[in-house]
Parts: sequence; C-alpha cells; structure tokens
Amino acid sequence: MKGGPVSAELPDERLAQLKTTFAAIDTDGDGYISETELKRHFPDLPAEALGAMSQDADSDQDGRYSFEEFIRTVS
Repeated sequence: MKGGPVSAELPDERLAQLKTTFAAIDTDGDGYISETELKRHFPDLPAEALGAMSQDADSDQDGRYSFEEFIRTVS
C-alpha cells in the first residue's frame, strides 16, 4: 500500500459516490459512522458481520468508522 490516504488513489467519480454514501449513513453528520448508524442504515446486517467489520475496518478500534476506514472497507 502506498503511503498516502486511500482516498487519494481513487478516481474522482468513485470518491464522490463514496462521500455521498458515507454522508447518507452518517446521519448525525459528525464525520464518523457509528455502529448505531450502521444498524439503522442496514437493519438486516447480522451481528456477526458487524463484529467482523469492527475488527477489520475500525483500524484505530474507537468504535466508529472514519471516511478513510470506510473507503478501505468498501474499495
């Protein structure tokens, strides 16, 4: 992996799509997706998937997903 943020490696169109999706899930607009927001946006998401995602995607283990963590997960 290169040294810069993952977002810098994406085409502008894809980055714009991801920003729109992130904003739709981040309902309180704080710049992070919480597990509560994920559950609200994806009500059928199994608990196991959420647990796996928190282990793999939440790189700083703060219980929420930054935009960079979100991009790494979905890209």
